This record gives sequence, C-alpha cells and structure tokens, in this order.
Amino acid sequence: MTTNKNKLTTSWGAPVGDNQNSMTAGSRGPTLIQDVHLLEKLAHFNRERVPERVVHAKGAGAHGYFEVTNDLSAYTKADFLSEVGKRTPMFIRFSTVAGELGSADTVRDPRGFAVKFYTDEGNYDLVGNNTPVFFIRDAIKFPDFIHTQKRHPQTHLKNPNAVWDFWSLSPESLHQVTILMSDRGIPATLRHMHGFGSHTFKWVNAEGKAVWVKYHFKTEQGIQNLDVGLAAKLAGENPDYHTEDLFNAIDQGDFPAWKLCVQIMPLEDADTYRFDPFDVTKVWSQKDYPLIEVGRMVLDRNPENYFAEVEQATFSPGSFVPGIEASPDKMLQGRLFAYSDAHRYRVGANHNTLPINRPKAEVNHYQRDGQMRSDNNGGSSVYYEPNSYGGPAESPEHKPAAYAVSGQADSVAYDHNDHYTQPGDLYRLMSEEERTRLVANIVAAMAPVERDEIKLRQIAHFTKADPEYGRRVAEGLGLAGQ
Repeated sequence: MTTNKNKLTTSWGAPVGDNQNSMTAGSRGPTLIQDVHLLEKLAHFNRERVPERVVHAKGAGAHGYFEVTNDLSAYTKADFLSEVGKRTPMFIRFSTVAGELGSADTVRDPRGFAVKFYTDEGNYDLVGNNTPVFFIRDAIKFPDFIHTQKRHPQTHLKNPNAVWDFWSLSPESLHQVTILMSDRGIPATLRHMHGFGSHTFKWVNAEGKAVWVKYHFKTEQGIQNLDVGLAAKLAGENPDYHTEDLFNAIDQGDFPAWKLCVQIMPLEDADTYRFDPFDVTKVWSQKDYPLIEVGRMVLDRNPENYFAEVEQATFSPGSFVPGIEASPDKMLQGRLFAYSDAHRYRVGANHNTLPINRPKAEVNHYQRDGQMRSDNNGGSSVYYEPNSYGGPAESPEHKPAAYAVSGQADSVAYDHNDHYTQPGDLYRLMSEEERTRLVANIVAAMAPVERDEIKLRQIAHFTKADPEYGRRVAEGLGLAGQ
C-alpha cells in the first residue's frame, strides 16, 4: 500500500486526526459541537454551489492561445493584434443558452462562444454565440425573451406556447429562429461549429481613425451537425456528450482550432448601408464586406478544476482593451452592464481577482474591499483619486473615440424593420433536403402550441420571408389555407 505523505488538514491548515468518525459523547451519545472539523465540512458542503448562470448555465471550457497571422494594425491599435506571430494566452467557454446546469448538451439551442484574451493591456472578452445574429435587437426585451425559454411558473415545464407566442410577436427573431431550426441548431460537437462576435464593434487605430467590425471564428474541423434522433438519444444516454468530447479531444492531443476573420466597414457606410449595421438580427453581406483573416485560435489545455476555471470564469462584452470599443448596437449596450452585473451577483464584486479571470497585465485602481478579496486589497497605498501621492493616473490617450449623436432622448425603435429579406435569403440558400429538415423541425416544435392564432401569426412571418417556407410549415401543421 502506498504511503501518502501529504497530511489531510482543515481549511485553516491544522492536521486532521480522524476523517471517518465524528466526535460523540460516548459511543452512542450525541455528536459534539466541539468537533469543528465536522462542522466545517458540513457547513462548507452546504455552500459549495454558487448561483448558476441564468443563461448559459451549462458549459465547457479550455485554455489555448491566439496567434496573429495577418497585420491589421492599420485598423486597430489593440496590442495583442499588433504584429504577425504574436501569441496571446486565452480561455474559452462554450455553453448552451436556455438549459440549467444539469441539462443535456445536445438540445436544439444556440451555443455561447465566450473568449477571454489575456493581453498585455488587460483582458479582452469577446462574448458571442455560434450564430451571427440573435433573436432580439434591444436589451429591454431580453428578460422577457429568456423567461419564454425557461420554465412555466406553475407547471415548472418548458412552455412552447410562450416560446412561439413571443417569437410570433417579435418578427425580428425570424432570422435566428430559421438558423436555430436548421441543421446548425444542434452541432455535432463544440469543435465542429463556427463562432461569432455577433454584434458590431468599433476598432480604432493609433491615429484615432475608426471602423466598424464584426468577428467570425471559422472552425478548422469543419461544420458537422447532429441528426435530431441521435441528438435525442444522446441527451438521454450521455447528456454531457459535448463536454466529454471537448475534454477527450484535447487530452488526446487533437487540439481544435479556429481561424478568426473580421468584416470591416468604414464609419460613413453605416449611414447608407441597406441594413442597419448595428441591428444584431441582421448580417453584413460578405460580398459587400469580405472576410479578412486576423489570426488563429488553438485550444491545447484542459482545465485542472472545472469549478475554479469554467464555473468561476466571468466574461463581459464590456471588457475592452485600447483599440476596441462598443458600437451603438442596443443589444450590446445593454449587455455592457448586464454581464458584469451578473458576475458581481453570482461570483462577487472581486471576481476579476480570481486566477481564471485575473489579467496578466498590471492592475491599478481604487476599488477596495468587498467579499472574497483575494489579493492585498491595495495595501497601504493611496485609496482615492485625484491625489497628491503618486497614485495611478488616467491615460488620456486611451479615451474611447468620439462619435456624433443626434436627436431627442426617447424610447426609439430601430429605423429599419425589414425582418424578412435575410431569413428568406437563408431559406433559399438551403438545399431541398435542408429545407425539408428545417420545416420538420419547426413543425415538431410548434405542434404542441395550443392556440392556432399563435401558429398562424408565426406562419405569416415564414410566408413573408418566402411563400414556400410559410406554405410548407402551414401544411405540416395542418393549417394550410387558413
């Protein structure tokens, strides 16, 4: 028998004499409150779970690196993109959206694609999905949308009535719904899907000139998707299929990789482009703005501890570095607050001091105290600003680039409301076999909806995108001619 020289200790470092038997008043007496090791074990056990994420609860993660393969410093002063060959360590978390922490990996759902780059100028988080668009385009609708994807407050069951009622009353969702119900709605693995920043962002170069940009991560493994029957079988037999596949691939040295490309739009084009470039339910045509290669992302190391690295990892679209900024995208603007606030609630105000989130760049600020402060809390250094004691000072050269705004402060909708052209184009790009599967998936998902008025309203949206699209769904639901 191997002798273990590592002593078991309490959380405060004292050796444990007996970890198998609690201390009692005699062999049959009550347990004693002085058994502090027992009390610590039970109390910590009760507190082992932090609140799961409201969205993207189920996920898998990995470490890797990003290497620049094309010099785009003419467009951005971001240091980690500054020269060909430069490598930046990164961490990625893939996830489903609607399911809880214990839900199945192979459900029909978008996948989160959240990347943290540990750059020399601070962490940059690119928090996207495996789709280039989203269901809604204004953050004020996000809580309502997610409520429809969660459970009914009475039955605690998923509610297709709510799902399709909301979508049918939110026609901007049609593009994403079409993608979700297509073959790409269930990726074969996390390695065999693209990733997208989805939103429009702003790049600023060293001279202060700005452009609009969209991110595309193209999988080098190729796109592969799951048949609905196999996906359902796996959901029952191996609900952690995607998590297992990613871990095993990296563990066996089969390192997955993605090529990062961007679309770049001159600032002035935003005023005249045929679609609102800040509407996250729309894409930019690659004929108008071709993909430009930036670099390559490789995942080559599994986490040592899931909780410490994957569950406690926090990502925010507001974690920018010099050279990368926000756009007026209303969905992005809401996420700039909501994501960081979710982490302050779920992990704590000092979540960025945890090893998985800690920048490799030097951190200097005046934020103090709060739960679980894991560094020296600023020591005895000056704790306010401005000050006369040489404390950290602002860098005016890194102020975000200004851009003009106009109009009245009001609750204003997007000017462009063409919700049908792009979903229709997508439908017409599909092969006959892909269209057949798309329609079958939609019909199966809509069949449980109780009210025909909801079905008919959604069918009208499909019809506006493409008459055949609407007709085939209507026929599948037995509502043709209504």
